[in-house]
Amino acid sequence: MQLKNVLPTEKTTVLAVDDNPTSLRLIQLMLQKDEYTVLTAVSGRDALDVLSANADTVDIILLDRLMPEMDGIEFCRRVKADEKFRALPIIMQTAAGRPQEIREGIEAGVFYYLVKPLVSDTLLSIVASAKNKVRKYRQDKNELLQRQESIAMVQSMECAFRTIEEAEMLAAFLAQFFPDPDLALTGISELFLNAVEHGNLAISYESKSELVQANRWKEEVESRLADPRYRDRVVTVVFEKKQNRCTLKIHDEGEGFNWEQYLHVDTARATHNHGRGIAMANMISFDELFYNVRGNQVTAIVHVGR
Repeated sequence: MQLKNVLPTEKTTVLAVDDNPTSLRLIQLMLQKDEYTVLTAVSGRDALDVLSANADTVDIILLDRLMPEMDGIEFCRRVKADEKFRALPIIMQTAAGRPQEIREGIEAGVFYYLVKPLVSDTLLSIVASAKNKVRKYRQDKNELLQRQESIAMVQSMECAFRTIEEAEMLAAFLAQFFPDPDLALTGISELFLNAVEHGNLAISYESKSELVQANRWKEEVESRLADPRYRDRVVTVVFEKKQNRCTLKIHDEGEGFNWEQYLHVDTARATHNHGRGIAMANMISFDELFYNVRGNQVTAIVHVGR
């Protein structure tokens, strides 16, 4: 099998879409300064053509919400309807104080937002977050595609992991047992990451915001993995496959959290540089997703033949 657009390329390519030439040029300057390759389009229709011609190289799409001919929402719906592009991160620019626009974007499959006017540091932080997400997805998918052997005999298994690297490998392995491995991979990866960083390592939402902004998140994770308070904690995973459903139970040894507010993207958090993983898992990967009362065990279910 020949694989396209699976392994991350050395340089990240952003497709910027805006009908305002000045705004488009400003975005180019901000991103190229940070060593991104930038492709441009002046409308939604133009962007579809550019995306189609560069399907193997575009990593992220950054677009304006309001454009003539085809607005940002319609463009997103068309992109997400294409299996080749449904995992592609889309960052949408929106005006401050318009939560309805964010809600419409979420329904169209957009999980990253920038509030106008653009600020360079914020733009780079959000784009970097999307870049890391797509690179991780492609690395996991490559692991998955390398294990496309027959797995029909497996009905249940129990696993355990401690680090984020182990979580990524296990996510790629377990995704193969679901009806749509691509969709499952996204959700499993997000739930595993949450169990390690927010569960076992007790990194709060606010702390991660600061760490990501300062580019110190990975350093803090490594530090806590070596910390005697956290180093012996593990995440346990139980997978069960029945005739009509696949069930995944993930249990961490943390204190738990108020999970209800993260099942959906809150418009108040939509412009943050993280915090959309559980909502993505709930909205695109699983038919059912729920936590125990404490918040340190999550159950994810996919109905077979949905």
